[in-house]
Amino acid sequence: MNLALMNLDLVKKAMARQFHRPSGMGGRLAGWVMAHRSSNRRRNRWVVSLLDVRPADRVLEVGFGPGIAIAELSRRATAGVVYGVDHSDVMVRQATRRNAAAVRARRVRLVQAPSDRLPAFDEPFDAVMAVNTLGMWPEPARRLAELRALLKPGGRIAIASQPRCPGATAETSARAAQEIIDQLREAGFARTRVETLPLKPPVVCVLAEH
Repeated sequence: MNLALMNLDLVKKAMARQFHRPSGMGGRLAGWVMAHRSSNRRRNRWVVSLLDVRPADRVLEVGFGPGIAIAELSRRATAGVVYGVDHSDVMVRQATRRNAAAVRARRVRLVQAPSDRLPAFDEPFDAVMAVNTLGMWPEPARRLAELRALLKPGGRIAIASQPRCPGATAETSARAAQEIIDQLREAGFARTRVETLPLKPPVVCVLAEH
């Protein structure tokens, strides 16, 4: 491999890391891409629509990135509260700016925290969601069990995934959905179902109830 190709490969790997844990200038760029890529906006809004958020709901998103889904959630939970946790301070800042009015009104509350050290919440949630972050959580089934404990009885959860591995296909997405189902059931969730958004590769969203 020549030097130019090696450098290009290093740049690609560095950017891929930024989408997992955005930081610094590269993280700000990754956040801009996530916020403006049409497929990403469509994916987040679609997952929110599946969650059937009601005006008075209390909702939590784990790994909110630049805050696209947070904005959609707050438009629906007009008399409720939308919480978000993300491990990146860059994403907290971007999402806060994007949702500035709702943050000032205390209808949106964003916190920097990793998935395995969630902050304490004063009341249980009606719904929880995560988009393309479950695979980055340590011990995902254990994390899902912790989220289940934060839900009201009958509370809903939506976990979405669009595989990003090279050569991903509809079959890859189907395997991802089954893995999420298994983890949700291990965590004690019931009534699982799968919805699919026909992008390339397809986005799968597994919904379940406490």
